[in-house]
Amino acid sequence: MAVLAAFVGPSGAGKDTLMEAVHTAQPDSHIVRRVITRPASAGGEVFEGVTTEVFMRRARAGDFALHWQAHDLHYGIPAQVDEELDAGTLCLVNLSRNVLGQAARRFPSLHVFNITASPEVLAERLAKRGRESKDQILRRLSRKPDRFPPDLKLTEIVNEGPVSKAVRQVLAALHPAKA
Repeated sequence: MAVLAAFVGPSGAGKDTLMEAVHTAQPDSHIVRRVITRPASAGGEVFEGVTTEVFMRRARAGDFALHWQAHDLHYGIPAQVDEELDAGTLCLVNLSRNVLGQAARRFPSLHVFNITASPEVLAERLAKRGRESKDQILRRLSRKPDRFPPDLKLTEIVNEGPVSKAVRQVLAALHPAKA
């Protein structure tokens, strides 16, 4: 059975960078691009930007395997992820903690990677993005994360060193026999 590898963690932890690096190390994997109600020009991860009206119409039409709301935005995972998983493809996706319970029920193969970094590293990375003011960054860093649902397959990764180290940790967790 193919695995849906969900990368969660605070903004600035390097989830998307790590997913891209894992995909480079394992090119037969698939990065699931989220659909988000923000302009594609907002930068950051590669995603499909849509209006709220378009998002809601697509959600009603069943275009998403998962969808949720966070930070005043709507997020969706295209239903095509099922085809990738059915084909045996490792799928890498950036998820919010508040959708993990739903994701675990929907995808029995879910493996969650909690990507973290120290507040200092997160603040530095967020400042480099240039999308938020210093006050917005401080508010973001002061948020308390939701608890993880029970019984998740969960791997913690502190992503502060070379990306290659975190990639090795992800691959070792996904393929323990090869580690």
